[in-house]
Amino acid sequence: MQNRTLGIVATAITAFICGCMGLMSCIFGALIARGTPFEVTSNGVTAPQTFPPAIGFALLCASFLFILIPIAVGFFTLRKKPEAMQPQDLPPVS
Repeated sequence: MQNRTLGIVATAITAFICGCMGLMSCIFGALIARGTPFEVTSNGVTAPQTFPPAIGFALLCASFLFILIPIAVGFFTLRKKPEAMQPQDLPPVS
């Protein structure tokens, strides 16, 4: 039972950390890929700046991986592992 609790805690922590980073990078990746200008302030002067769309697509791919990490952690920690068969459980050999 303790391993299951540890799996739930690990899944919740990775979901919070990786899920938040994944969603934020997905939002910024979509904005950058669309070519939306960002307001950049330097020395009191505000100028719109656009980034190359390749950066946006890279952020979208990274966000997909960040969103998959909690799913994988949850699958591998919470799945029911098959139990090893004992010799008395084997059928008789004819």
